[in-house]
Amino acid sequence: MLNNHWFSKVAGASIALLLFPSTAWGQVGVSPLSIETKADRGQAQGIITVTNTSSKVSRVRIYAEPFTYNRDTGFQTLPSSPNNLTPYLQFSPRELTILPGESRRVRLIGRLAPNLPEGEYRAVVFNETLNESKDGSGNNVTLVTRIGVTFYVRKGTQIASLAVDGASFNTEQKQIQLLVHNTGKATARPNLIWTLLQGETVVKTGVVDSTGIIAESDRNILLNYPNKEQPTLKPGTYELRGELVWGEDNKTKLPFKINITITAQNAAASEVNSKK
Repeated sequence: MLNNHWFSKVAGASIALLLFPSTAWGQVGVSPLSIETKADRGQAQGIITVTNTSSKVSRVRIYAEPFTYNRDTGFQTLPSSPNNLTPYLQFSPRELTILPGESRRVRLIGRLAPNLPEGEYRAVVFNETLNESKDGSGNNVTLVTRIGVTFYVRKGTQIASLAVDGASFNTEQKQIQLLVHNTGKATARPNLIWTLLQGETVVKTGVVDSTGIIAESDRNILLNYPNKEQPTLKPGTYELRGELVWGEDNKTKLPFKINITITAQNAAASEVNSKK
């Protein structure tokens, strides 16, 4: 059994937040990375499996926080939220000691209060591992890594409803982005398939996997274009067309076609970005 003292004594720590990769620096693997379920009589359950993929004993602490997906910066934890699942979330065990090559299961149980309105309630369940290593000077360094599993519990019938609101050039990231609005009551994680054309000429095609768009919010999805491995954009008017696809069993598909203007300033910025 771990104690709080073990986690509080972190000297020279480097904090690494790994959201939704399959492993954390080769130490711990967690699956699944997202759980969506509907409450039945106010209760919902899920199970996550934590695997020690290293050659050393791993000590893992489990805890939960409310979260959202910000329009521009993506995932972020919150101090509070009207959709916070954590007051109604129970899980066991909370602390794990896992031998090399072994796996442990953590059961998540959401018990929603009867007076809660219908809607989606969510939390990110962190699996936090503390490991000791040595830096280049031979000093002991404590590294804290954590993998987040998103847990969505829906009370009543809730669905996502996506719409494409526009496309623009992100002046900070120096890439094209697509603005997607979710007017529904459920979070969606659509895949994006896109094609950029200028006139009849295909400039670039691409795929963006599983981008979370929280219920009743919007999100800019970066296309990762242009970048340093690919040609820069020329000024002019382009057409961005493609399809958003989301859902588990019955896939929902939303085709779109939208124009985007790249200014001379945007083109110059993308050229600078390609040389970095």
